[in-house]
Amino acid sequence: MRKRKNVQQAVILAGGYGKRLAPFTEHDPKPMYPFNGEPFLGYLLRQIKGFGIEDVVILLGYLPEKVTEYFGDGSRYGVRIKYCITPVEYETGARIKAAESFLQEDFLLMYCDNYCPIDFEKLQQDYDTNNASVQITAYVNKDHYTKNNLRLDGNDCVRCYDTNCNFEAEMYPKLVNSGKLFATLTEHRYYSIGSWERIELTKQFFSGIKTIFLDRDGTLNVKPPRAHYIESVEAFVWIDGAKEALRMLKEAGYRLILITNQPGIARGNLTEETLAEIHHKMQADLAKIGAGIDAIYYCPHNWEEECECRKPKPGMLFQAQRDFSLNLRECIMIGDDERDMHAAHAAGCRGILVDDSYTLRHAVDDILK
Repeated sequence: MRKRKNVQQAVILAGGYGKRLAPFTEHDPKPMYPFNGEPFLGYLLRQIKGFGIEDVVILLGYLPEKVTEYFGDGSRYGVRIKYCITPVEYETGARIKAAESFLQEDFLLMYCDNYCPIDFEKLQQDYDTNNASVQITAYVNKDHYTKNNLRLDGNDCVRCYDTNCNFEAEMYPKLVNSGKLFATLTEHRYYSIGSWERIELTKQFFSGIKTIFLDRDGTLNVKPPRAHYIESVEAFVWIDGAKEALRMLKEAGYRLILITNQPGIARGNLTEETLAEIHHKMQADLAKIGAGIDAIYYCPHNWEEECECRKPKPGMLFQAQRDFSLNLRECIMIGDDERDMHAAHAAGCRGILVDDSYTLRHAVDDILK
């Protein structure tokens, strides 16, 4: 296995007609579709810069001047852009071949119509340790968000690939047959401008609404002793300053999502009806001061059930991601247990651990600074 270097170059395929995005693409190329006044391609460049990559090659075909005039040398995005312009009829393989003199030995290949908040550090680590010639990022697609086109073995080596695109059709089957195509899996949805059907979800994704996930017991309310549960409305007692902290976050424009393990349901100590009453009381208390929780997710399972939703697993965070089109890499998880931090890490969120001396109110003060 050869020693790999850190990937220091990104290559963006951006040359097609984008016919499915007509009538916009009758006058502008697809990657110039705007969100909040900025072309989609600009979001990709910011992501690339966040990866620590500054060398970018953009492969153009259709209306290339629209891209080159807007983005120039890339300096306002903190990157250096080179352009390779080829006939619009070229498919992906031909565009990459034409850019051969621009390319480093290792590079990150991206498509101009997809944005996925990948864990680039994990991607690089996988690339360093596998023997694949090509490594791809694959959405696990448990929710059937898109069409499945990969089959993996137990080591995440691709064993079957189904496609109708030139570059992939030519290269991927050969790599699959030789065991040289590796996939890094992600449960985070990707967002696209490939068709009008996906545009609305992508608008939500780029909405800019800041989101904080909150644990409940020990973060918002006084935590019961180990192996005991909040089993009645009367047992729910706010931690000093917690309600005010939530009000401050709402006033600052944050979306608040509750993520809580409730194994008392599986153990027969708590009914879902009583849990709903507890949360109704919680919301009523917050409404009195102009606050509120935007969504509540709870895991009713016991730990031995090995579900995907019980923290430290990140299932509830990924469900919220899909429901609200979140960018988890820009979200924060606040909780009082290491399991909260493990779930945050697994989902790609920043985690903030609170306790009796560093409470939710202290954490919120620091966030709002």
